[in-house]
Amino acid sequence: MKLTLSSFLPAMLLSTVTLADKVPWERLNKDDALLLIIDLQEGLFQLARDWDATLYRDNMIAHSALGQVFDLPVVMTTSAQVGPNGPLPQEILDMYPSSPLIKRGGEVDAWDNPDFRDAVRAANKSQIILAGIVTDVCTTFLALSLRAEGYSVWANIEASGTTTPLIRDISNSRMAQAGVQVVSLFSIVCDLMRDWRATPGAEQLFPWLDKYLPAYGYVARAHKAAILNGTVIQGEDILPTKKRGVKMVA
Repeated sequence: MKLTLSSFLPAMLLSTVTLADKVPWERLNKDDALLLIIDLQEGLFQLARDWDATLYRDNMIAHSALGQVFDLPVVMTTSAQVGPNGPLPQEILDMYPSSPLIKRGGEVDAWDNPDFRDAVRAANKSQIILAGIVTDVCTTFLALSLRAEGYSVWANIEASGTTTPLIRDISNSRMAQAGVQVVSLFSIVCDLMRDWRATPGAEQLFPWLDKYLPAYGYVARAHKAAILNGTVIQGEDILPTKKRGVKMVA
């Protein structure tokens, strides 16, 4: 029988689909994770121009607060703090008075600082969650260094900031190509939590989200208000629903 390329195609396509189905998804595990707060400094904050300033400030604080709600070990570091880059915001420092704070003398990539490397290694975690200013240097350089060391890395795109959206996008692409998982705050929260019935779960996370991610916090508020109020207005009563008999507003 004569073999041709067309005779191999079905098997090749099936093999490709099978391999695609087996691509591993590494999930965050709160017992394996370390939170890094990288150069989220008051001076460098002025360079984070790819976000609204108020939103970005809130994103920085929310990223930092992940360690509290999930009881994660935390390592903080600053770059040239005695110069124009400035200190970490006091709100962040107050969260972790006992966690390591590595004040680098001049190293741009935090991994080049031996005290920082020692602090990360001492945590003995394989998964790293990080964010920094600026995205293209502080976040990217460290993320790539950690990948080279064999760590799994999750970069919080909402808590890293830089000078332009273009620079942000190409930096996130560079990290993704190196195997860094470039993700949102809510993605990190849900991956660490896994199940609303877990601990921490709904009881702990609804108040946390209401404070740090109000877009979802207000989903919970609206649901609470609907349950407590127990009414619909005219027009809503004719919308499709599986539960009838709710009280109408006169």
